[in-house]
Amino acid sequence: MSFAYFDWIAHHAETRGDRTAAIDLATQRRFTYAALDDRIDRLATHLASLGVTRGERVAVLAANTTDILEVQFACFRLGAIFTPLNIRLTVHELAFIIGDCAPVVLAHDQDFESMAIDLQQKCGTRRLLQFGAPYEAAIAASPRLERHETVSLGEVCTIMYTSGTTGKPKGATITHLMNFINAINLGIPVFISQKTVQLCVLPLFHTGGLNCYVNPVLHAGGCVLIMRAFDPGESLRIIGDTTIGLTHFFGVPSIYQFMCQHPAFANTDFSRLRIAGVGGAPMPVPLLKIWQARGCTLMQGYGMTETSPAVLVLDADDAVRKAGSAGRPILHGEVKIVDADGNAVQPGEMGELWVKGPNITPGYWNRPEANATSFTDGWLHTGDAARQDEDGFYYIVDRTKDMYISGGENVYPAEVEDVLYQIPQIAEAAVIGAPDETWGETGLAIVVVKPRETLTEAQVIAHCRERLARFKCPSRVMFIDALPRNATGKVHKPTLRASFLET
Repeated sequence: MSFAYFDWIAHHAETRGDRTAAIDLATQRRFTYAALDDRIDRLATHLASLGVTRGERVAVLAANTTDILEVQFACFRLGAIFTPLNIRLTVHELAFIIGDCAPVVLAHDQDFESMAIDLQQKCGTRRLLQFGAPYEAAIAASPRLERHETVSLGEVCTIMYTSGTTGKPKGATITHLMNFINAINLGIPVFISQKTVQLCVLPLFHTGGLNCYVNPVLHAGGCVLIMRAFDPGESLRIIGDTTIGLTHFFGVPSIYQFMCQHPAFANTDFSRLRIAGVGGAPMPVPLLKIWQARGCTLMQGYGMTETSPAVLVLDADDAVRKAGSAGRPILHGEVKIVDADGNAVQPGEMGELWVKGPNITPGYWNRPEANATSFTDGWLHTGDAARQDEDGFYYIVDRTKDMYISGGENVYPAEVEDVLYQIPQIAEAAVIGAPDETWGETGLAIVVVKPRETLTEAQVIAHCRERLARFKCPSRVMFIDALPRNATGKVHKPTLRASFLET
C-alpha cells in the first residue's frame, strides 16, 4: 500500500484547521492544525534545499519543543528519516550515533549549539539548522512544498537509538506502519480522541515522550502541551487548572514519585484527568496506592522502542483489581513467555517475553548481527522477565539482565524494590546484585531517605525479612542523596554497579 503522504496533520488542517494542535509551554507558542501544517510544509521545502531527499536522515538535538514535531512531519513529507538524539549523551557518545546514521542535517536548539558544531566537525555532517531565529527565518523564507513524496507503510520513517547500557547504542528502525498501528493500539484503550488534551513531560527523543501519547493524540486530532523538561510542581498545576482541561498524562514511575512528594500533590484536583498512564519500568504497588488514595488510578502498560512502543495495556476497569500488572496484549500484536530454549511456559511461571506483529521493528540500523540474535521466526526477544496469571494478565518482573542469582535462586530486583518502597522513610530505592563468596550474589539496596527522616541499615533489612524469602533480602544497604537516572527518569543501574561494585 502506498499513498501521497503519511500525514495526519494535513488531514486535520483540512477538516478542523482552526483547532489547537500543539502548545509549546516554554515559549507559549500555540499552533492550530492549519498553522502547523503550513509550517511543516515550508520546513520540508527548506530541508529539501539543504539536500534532504528520500531515505536521508535528519537528526535533532534539542530539549522538548514543538519544533521537534515539525521536523518529524517534514521528514515524513519528504520520505526522509527522522532521527531524534538523546540530549543527555556526551559528544563522544553522540559522535558514534551520528557516524552510524550519517544525517544530512543536524537540527539543534541554542543550548546545544557548541555540541552541534563539535559534532559537525567530528562527523562531517553537511548542514546545521538552529531552532529559534535561524529556524523561523528559514520557514518564513520558504514556499510550501510542491509535492509530498509517495511512501509505503513499510518504509522506515524514524530511527530511535536505544540507551546502549550494554555495548554501543542500536538504532531501532520505526516504520510508518508501526506509528499508525501504535496510534490504534494505544488510542483505543486510553480513549484518545479529538477532545484529548495531553501534557507531554517525557523527552521527545524517547518513544515514551513521542508516542505515549503525543503522536496518537495528533493522529486523532487532539491537542498536545509540550513541556521543555519535567517539573513536578508545574505539572501538578497544569493538571489541576480548570481552564486547560487536561485529559491525559503519561510518565515513568519516578515522575509519579516526584509529583506525590511535592507539596502541591495533596491539594491538586485530578477529577478532569481521564487517563494517567505509566510505563517504562516496573511500578511499585505502594506508589500506585498513594495515587489511588487521591482518586487517581494509574493505568499501567508495557512497551519498548522496538515495539512502537505499545505491547501490553491494563484497561482502566482492571487498574485496581490487577494493580501491578502491565495488562493484556494490545489489539494488533502477539505476546508469549518462553523459557531459555524458546518454549512457552505455563501460567505463573517466569520467562522472557517475546512479541510479534505489525507493531514490531523490522530491525536495527546497520546491525545485521543484532538482527540475527534478536529475532526468532519473527518474534522479538524483549529481554524482559515476565509471568502471566490465571486470568491472562501479564506482569513485567524486571529486565533479565538485572536479575541476579543468589544461592541458585533467581532474584528480580524490582520485586525487592517494591517491598523497600513500603518503608515510609524511603524516597527512592534500587537493588543490584553484588558478589558474595558464599551465595554467589546477594542484594545490595541503595536507598535515598526522605528529608528530615532517619533510617538504618538494620531497619531496612528487618523490614525485608518480614516480607521476602531470605534469599531475596538485601544483605547490605547503602544510603545516598539521589539515584542516577537516565533522560526518561529510569534508574541507571550500570552507573550504580560502576559506583558500588568496582573494586
